[in-house]
Amino acid sequence: MKNFVEELRWRGMVHDVMPGTEEQLNKEVTAGYIGFDPTADSLHIGHLVQIMTLVHFQRCGHKPVALVGGATGMVGDPSGKSAERNLLSEDVLRHNVDCVRKQLEKFLDFTGGASGAEMVNNYDWFKEFRFLDFIRDVGKHITVNYMMAKDSVKKRLEGENGLSFTEFTYQLVQGYDFLWLYDNKNCKIQMGGSDQWGNIVTGTELIRRKSDGNAFAMTTKLITKADGTKFGKSEGGNVWLDPAKTSPYKFYQYWLNVSDEDAKNFIRIFTLKERQEIEALIAEHDQAPQERKLQKALAQDITIRVHSEAEYTKAIQASNVLFGNSTTEDLQGLDEGMLLSLFEGVPQTSISRTDYDATATVTDLLSVATGSLVFPSKGEARKMIQAGGVSINKVKLTDPNQKASFDLLQNKYLIAQKGKKNYYLITVQ
Repeated sequence: MKNFVEELRWRGMVHDVMPGTEEQLNKEVTAGYIGFDPTADSLHIGHLVQIMTLVHFQRCGHKPVALVGGATGMVGDPSGKSAERNLLSEDVLRHNVDCVRKQLEKFLDFTGGASGAEMVNNYDWFKEFRFLDFIRDVGKHITVNYMMAKDSVKKRLEGENGLSFTEFTYQLVQGYDFLWLYDNKNCKIQMGGSDQWGNIVTGTELIRRKSDGNAFAMTTKLITKADGTKFGKSEGGNVWLDPAKTSPYKFYQYWLNVSDEDAKNFIRIFTLKERQEIEALIAEHDQAPQERKLQKALAQDITIRVHSEAEYTKAIQASNVLFGNSTTEDLQGLDEGMLLSLFEGVPQTSISRTDYDATATVTDLLSVATGSLVFPSKGEARKMIQAGGVSINKVKLTDPNQKASFDLLQNKYLIAQKGKKNYYLITVQ
């Protein structure tokens, strides 16, 4: 068995470890869990630290338990929040739980055995738990003074919006999760982000008081970027693991564009590469940082594991379309979803197939027919075409009077390019 705590320590992930945790893990195969709150129908890269924690836990010979909080998602954790979030309906939460389960199955081995991963939903043990039973069997074991001392509670009490009773009880609900898993799954360690420490130790305290048991806790560092901006966010918001929310191309580009300093940190946290390989990659990167070998290795590893090797290849192909010496064949090789994702946000317009067929020249197409999308006048279009600065579907135009007849991408699209970086999407309907 590999030393799990040491593995996370050299990767720069460890924040707090309860005394005795490392000894327990080195002594025997141990079940440990992390909770995932199903407030959306997809996880995002902010969850990847905890996913990778469970992956390393399993690779070190232990049994990972992924708790999907169908019940706690109805309450809302105040940790790290400045205001109470909207509570979700049971149907929405059930759908979200199913989606999260499918994503976690990409990372963890659920095939069984001593270290086979298991997934649980705390709704299963809370749905029949009556309120009076809960306050009698759980609430009496944890004092209000103990709960009030938690940082997550104190910060919210001092804030403008205060703290609802619903959120205040969250640590008891999460603490009972740990107790239930301890009693029913022999789960002896809970892990999570450093903002979860208070909730986790409430669970260990509940186990000590109610079951006379000995449980453990470990938290990971909250990831920040070198420039101080929030990790996991892009201009469009969260970077999701669901390809319908964040395309594999955009996912790949996020990692490809991280800073050198962040890449050296992220490649330890988000890949399974061993220490020697990572140190060699960093040394190689430092010799020629302009080649961005570290970012490329990071983006390749994580895109393949989250999506697939085929989607990674498509992301490379799409990147070459925008930034490399691509051809018409490269554009034609993109499926419609990738094509639209690639050119999302560029100026767009539509033209009827009848008008397209009736358009005489490329000069007319790029000015009048498309409503001055690319050029405001025929004169400007003609001048830049003659200068060799315009292409359609990666074919450079040289004659302003050339017939406006091109093989449509996916039988409906044209990509016009003006200069090196200005793209335009024309839909022929």
